[in-house]
Amino acid sequence: MKNFRLITFLLLFVVPRVHAQENLPVNMAKYVDQVLQTFQVPGLSLAVVKDGKVLLAKGYGVKKLGTEDRVDEHTLFPIASNSKAFTAAALAILVEEGQVTWDTPVIDYLPWFKMSDPYVTANMTVRDLLVHRSGIAPYAGDLLQFPPSNFTRAEIVKKTQFLPLVGGFRNDYAYDNILYLAAGELIQHVTGQLWEDFVAERIMQPVGMQQSISRISTLANQSNYSASHARFDDEIREVSNFFKYGVADISNPAGGIASNAEDMAQWLITQLDSGRTTTGKVLYKPATAAELWKGVTPMPVSKLPTYLKPAQMDYQLYALGFYTSNYRSERILMHGGKLDGFVSRIFMVPSQNLGIAVLTNQESGFACMSIINHIVDRFLKISDYDWITSYKKYEDRYFSDIKQAEKASSASRNSSSEPSLELVKYAGDYTDAWYGKVSIKLEEGKLVMDFTHNPGMVGVMEHWQYDTFIVRWNNREFKADAYVSFALNPDGSIDRVKMQAVSPVTDPSYDFHDLLLKPSK
Repeated sequence: MKNFRLITFLLLFVVPRVHAQENLPVNMAKYVDQVLQTFQVPGLSLAVVKDGKVLLAKGYGVKKLGTEDRVDEHTLFPIASNSKAFTAAALAILVEEGQVTWDTPVIDYLPWFKMSDPYVTANMTVRDLLVHRSGIAPYAGDLLQFPPSNFTRAEIVKKTQFLPLVGGFRNDYAYDNILYLAAGELIQHVTGQLWEDFVAERIMQPVGMQQSISRISTLANQSNYSASHARFDDEIREVSNFFKYGVADISNPAGGIASNAEDMAQWLITQLDSGRTTTGKVLYKPATAAELWKGVTPMPVSKLPTYLKPAQMDYQLYALGFYTSNYRSERILMHGGKLDGFVSRIFMVPSQNLGIAVLTNQESGFACMSIINHIVDRFLKISDYDWITSYKKYEDRYFSDIKQAEKASSASRNSSSEPSLELVKYAGDYTDAWYGKVSIKLEEGKLVMDFTHNPGMVGVMEHWQYDTFIVRWNNREFKADAYVSFALNPDGSIDRVKMQAVSPVTDPSYDFHDLLLKPSK
């Protein structure tokens, strides 16, 4: 019986991969290797499905720089925010079962849930949790998730009431993670199961994602997983502290799944077949699939340079766990995901019944899109376009702009200015209504900032100018040094402290700018 199951399992993947390889662009392996080299990506996992069949599920490159340990179709990568579609699918299952409705207020299921505005609290629906239009600032609430804090998921969600609304409710797009955590709490309240267990049992198992995990904290316990890599001072290096400071299960409903090429192929087929798996099981009905894909929140569209004109979108909306937009003349569904040292991209063209997943172990979305656009063009019968050169040019300009911005900031500094106070008077405990306590101590003649709820987030403060310092985190892999500016009262005491990331390349999840630190009483 075990052998029969093994043979059946292998046939699901091996036969389709042999089928119709000629439909893929020629010299696909050579093309991917060129992408890896151009964008300095150590390795990636690629899945391509078409008409319900797996055309490709393969690994390229290495799991870790400096080794010969090759990525294969089983190698696990964090898919980061591509996990959001699983949270949406979990709610869709509950909607079909009658346990939840999309447009019922969240407080009907979680009576303790609060936003900072009573009207928004009363009217925030299950659907609203998924579509980034709540009114909170972009990435608000992330600092208690990335790097992981010592709060529980429920405690973080309960702190949402302290996040101010900076945009109109249901008016403005602003990406967030914290409300996906709320969705995870809602699923647990309704079903009695943790989000992780519900997703593994009700989605991953029937889809055939047997190798994927719903708890990011268990990734290092797996036998075949990729290391994490990022750019440090123009050099690509391993993020050695990823498993110490980069992952925690509190954020799983927003970004905690890890998967591979084989499993993502099964997920794509299920998505493109309106919720039906390759074995004929039905996660949800076609009408529900249409609901998940329907655009809800209009999003701004960036203007691309002329050399990327073929990739220019005309519109973009956020649906339930996906973006919906256009690529050339085709409607597409897509989403990206990023954790320290990992980037993933999902891309589906429903009219072609085509789906692509790219999982990488370096922070290069340009590498992902160079591959995706190349493949999609082949199926749209469009002549080859030099995506690699075009995206590399875009990447070079991106990093050049960042360096210029950083130089401009340094040039405007008044290096001869001095702090208004003795260093010891800046020391003390400070509190933000949302985050909680941040400590500043004077140690060996230097100020040291400690974000007490984020273990390891400790750094020495260097004077910048006037009453502004720069905190440089001891863990340089955070890549999130920040300005710390003190505002004084007329008597010279400290009134408040504001923070701002030094570099424009700092991950937006370090939402220092949302903090208003006041001296603790």
